[in-house]
Amino acid sequence: MQLKSLATAVLALSAALVGASASADTLKFGKSEDAVKYRQSSLFVMSQHFGSLGAMANGRAEFNADLAKQNGAVLETIAALPWQAFGAGTEGGKTKPEAWSQKAKFDEHANKFVAEAGKLAAAAKTGDLAQLKAAFGPAAQTCKACHDAFRNR
Repeated sequence: MQLKSLATAVLALSAALVGASASADTLKFGKSEDAVKYRQSSLFVMSQHFGSLGAMANGRAEFNADLAKQNGAVLETIAALPWQAFGAGTEGGKTKPEAWSQKAKFDEHANKFVAEAGKLAAAAKTGDLAQLKAAFGPAAQTCKACHDAFRNR
């Protein structure tokens, strides 16, 4: 039941974000630490749902079509959230300074992830494990590429 409540809250939030690109600077934060906390929180939630899909796609967890659909829907919504917290003056956390000095490249990575998360969600919605497997790899590669370029270990 908690997943349904979370999904409902996330979907309501997504309605407020419709039309926002991954690089939209729509949120303003009083302190840089608040932006860092916001993006880390949204990235954590995203990783939980992405990880659940990945476990099913990679055979580490039994495939559950309903759970895949739920995780895909949440992922698709959450995928757009963290990027709003990478505005000017929000440096910090595990993010390399290049995320700000190479903003166009960073935004390109973010937009690719949002697009691939949408494809992964669409694949999960079909309830077909083969489609989930096919969509998971490209989505995971967008994560890796961004982490390699812009995340401190």
